[in-house]
Amino acid sequence: MTARAPSAHRDTFCREMLPPRALWPEMRYDRIPGLAYPPRLNCATELLDRMVERGSGDEPVFRFPGGVWTYRQLLETSNRIANVLVSDLGLVPGNRVLLRGPNNPMLVACWFAVLKAGGVVVCTMPLLRPREICYTADRARITLALTDARLAADCEEGMRRTGAGEPRAGVRLVRFGAPGAEPEPGSLESMMAGKAAAFRNVDTAADDVALIAFTSGTTGRGKGTMHFHRDVLAICDCFPPHILRAGPDDIFAGSPPLAFTFGLGGLVLFPMRIGASAILLEQAAPALLLAGMREFGATVCFTAPTAYRAMLPLLGDGGGIPSLRTCVSAGETLPAPTFEAWERATGIRIIDGIGATEMLHIFISATPEEMRAGATGRPVPGYEARVVDEDGEQVSSGVIGRLAVRGPTGCRYLDDEERQRAYVQNGWNLTGDSYLVDDDGYFRYQARTDDMIISAGHNIAGPEVETVLLEHAAVQECGVVGVPDEERGQIVKAFVVLRPGSTPGPELVRELQDHVKREIAPHKYPRQIEFVDALPRTATGKLQRFRLREEQR
Repeated sequence: MTARAPSAHRDTFCREMLPPRALWPEMRYDRIPGLAYPPRLNCATELLDRMVERGSGDEPVFRFPGGVWTYRQLLETSNRIANVLVSDLGLVPGNRVLLRGPNNPMLVACWFAVLKAGGVVVCTMPLLRPREICYTADRARITLALTDARLAADCEEGMRRTGAGEPRAGVRLVRFGAPGAEPEPGSLESMMAGKAAAFRNVDTAADDVALIAFTSGTTGRGKGTMHFHRDVLAICDCFPPHILRAGPDDIFAGSPPLAFTFGLGGLVLFPMRIGASAILLEQAAPALLLAGMREFGATVCFTAPTAYRAMLPLLGDGGGIPSLRTCVSAGETLPAPTFEAWERATGIRIIDGIGATEMLHIFISATPEEMRAGATGRPVPGYEARVVDEDGEQVSSGVIGRLAVRGPTGCRYLDDEERQRAYVQNGWNLTGDSYLVDDDGYFRYQARTDDMIISAGHNIAGPEVETVLLEHAAVQECGVVGVPDEERGQIVKAFVVLRPGSTPGPELVRELQDHVKREIAPHKYPRQIEFVDALPRTATGKLQRFRLREEQR
């Protein structure tokens, strides 16, 4: 392996928390041109500063209800925030900064500011509750947060104490307002006043960590995935030019939050790499996404199959989406009926794709012309993939096995050698998906190989929901699995054994559902609850979730 460039990080936490180098996947940069990045690289410089230098400063970068930001406006705002981070908040290169907010230009400006100052971005989903924020801060050892004022209460509660209940030392939390809002005393906007619109970006190494993205795991504990400045550019230079094929005049839109790497790529990184613009919607439920695309003339859409299905009956209300020409689906498998119904209604063949937070973005897909209903596609240029058996040997076409992939991005878990050994084997990333390859080389999804529930594009760990249910006084035992659902792909179902004296019934179902919604992100709540006398277990007492799933077929 080649030697790593000297790090710009004075806070060495991220380099120390990377897995041993021998456990990294094999990183490939030679499969297509353009991936041989220099050893010194700050992705904020390449995606933002360079676009202004090349003459795109006055072009729109973000459109949103009530306004438009240009590339220059984004650059100057990010520079002012970076100056605040360094001069007022004492950020040291390598410090992690928690970001919290809905999809809007200020959140993106904060994202770039952290990278410009040499920090590491840890962006969180707006739906997360204090206990989830607390866990994220514990794992990444975060003491500085920039949060939208409307989401500040949960952030403050989650940051105040550690998971062990101890006060979190040295915490700084700074609020920012919605676009156009009047600055409040002590807010980020007030701190930015008078700060220079120029900033000298930190000269980071290409393999300095730029962001830590968290995803739920099968044990219910979040997994921090560490991605370098080089990785951020690599995902821009593989899927977009070879599969998406968008241009500077395109207007991107979508529903995923920016803390979800699918949304980060589709709404920020991919359009900015080519000088295009994106629509940022704070609320992007299917009807609102459809209205936003019509209002701003979207040409490219990134969302999950659930949203495409939900928008179908609404298309006739406003004459479709005349400007739309390209659609991308990820987050869950795209059913053939949804693919075919969308094509009939719009004439657009949806680009399906599979990605992973561990891989940062999509690595198997196909162009609209080559897409086939029910198939994910072929490896994206820059990546290679195969289906393997339990011994890591490639299986024949038509045989179901484990999906293995490698390319210019790959899995590096934050301080979790055990999970790293399971995910990366023989240099390949094992994504936890079962696939087969047909005779034409198309990869076809079969199922998850772990206990992850994928519902409406969200990854939900059954054990995490179980943990919360068990905190309720009425629950003795429980098992949580995903069951098939026509609209959402899967829904969360809980099998609950009640404590003596508790009465099963609709009222208790609602009480348990509300309890989960209060404690963790609401989309994780069990949409179905079945009261049972006992749960299937092994002789050693381990819950047999596969038996619960089998009973639903």
